[in-house]
Amino acid sequence: MIHDVAIIGAGPAGLCLARALSGHGLSVILLERQAEKELAEPAFDGREIALTHASQALLEKFGMWQRFPAEEVAVLRDAQVLNGPSLFALKIRAEQAGAERLGHLVANQAIRRAAFEAVAECADVQLRCEVSVRAIRHHAREVELELANGESLRTRLLVAADSRFSETRRQLGIGARLKDFGKTMLVCRMHHEKPHQQVAWEWFGYGQTLALLPLNGNQSSVVLTLPPREIERLRELDEDAFSREMEQRFDRRLGAMQLVSTRRAYPLVGAYAERLVGARCALLGDAAVGMHPVTAHGFNFGLSSVQRLSEAVLAAKARGEDIAAPAVLSRYERQHRLATWPLYQATNLLVDVYTNDRLPAKLLRGAGLRVAQGLLPLKKGIARHLTSGA
Repeated sequence: MIHDVAIIGAGPAGLCLARALSGHGLSVILLERQAEKELAEPAFDGREIALTHASQALLEKFGMWQRFPAEEVAVLRDAQVLNGPSLFALKIRAEQAGAERLGHLVANQAIRRAAFEAVAECADVQLRCEVSVRAIRHHAREVELELANGESLRTRLLVAADSRFSETRRQLGIGARLKDFGKTMLVCRMHHEKPHQQVAWEWFGYGQTLALLPLNGNQSSVVLTLPPREIERLRELDEDAFSREMEQRFDRRLGAMQLVSTRRAYPLVGAYAERLVGARCALLGDAAVGMHPVTAHGFNFGLSSVQRLSEAVLAAKARGEDIAAPAVLSRYERQHRLATWPLYQATNLLVDVYTNDRLPAKLLRGAGLRVAQGLLPLKKGIARHLTSGA
């Protein structure tokens, strides 16, 4: 048997692509290293995902949004960017785009669970867990996958969706531009005394970067970026000592704070594949573009790659064409690169400037925020981008 589409990686992006292709006469197989139980009951990983209106619309279409527990969905009304010790903030308001909110925050754990449940209902999607690919061989009309257990699978289109450190991308001979920021981010949930008013913070302090993502009630997801050794020290503190230190790092702007979850740490590495497609193959999600989290576009870009690739494949199927033809895949690459490359570069530049603590950079940082605050068309444009349903 030859499969129409083989997706390596059953993370949120891979699962969403499988769901998008289901019901259109295609045979789809998902290959995943993890056990099925880990997909069905994902552990809390500390990450809260900021979803735009467009991403919400896609997840509703896939039948996933409806599966989120109400307590795991929080309104993201506005956002603000702060610099150093200054109380001044660049504010992005949803009302500037005529909307009530910029988007929503949903726990990554909830997204993974809902995506698995939705795909589990698709009779035309086969999920193979605890398997890995040993070798990939290209033929004229198909791709052959040799699994670690010696089994061989054949597919017309191979999709790599196995993270920004994709082993499949490497096996395909596709390089990636990796940007190691030399920092680690610590993520956790904290309760705080003062309300957040459903406003997200991005605070470029001196020697640290803090983000606050407003959850329901007086609770937020806190993201702290520091050198790896400092993060390890914080992870080793007891809960009370950690909470007191976080209060100080936030200058007590939120009042008393208390840790209410486990603490997780992730290295900060950006990735952009040199090519997004190859012979009968395409890269998806973080395997294509792995963003720094400062602009909260990582999973939104992943969902947009799902939309673009699925639309290109299904259009070719409807026309009776080869779904992995060079023209089909080139269309996907062109569209996704055009949509992601400028923001990827701008994000890296923003991080470089706003984490530079030398005096000239400090002056530039403060001046830049004040100039941006006075540019109403710029702020309206950002707000419209986040609230657009398209």
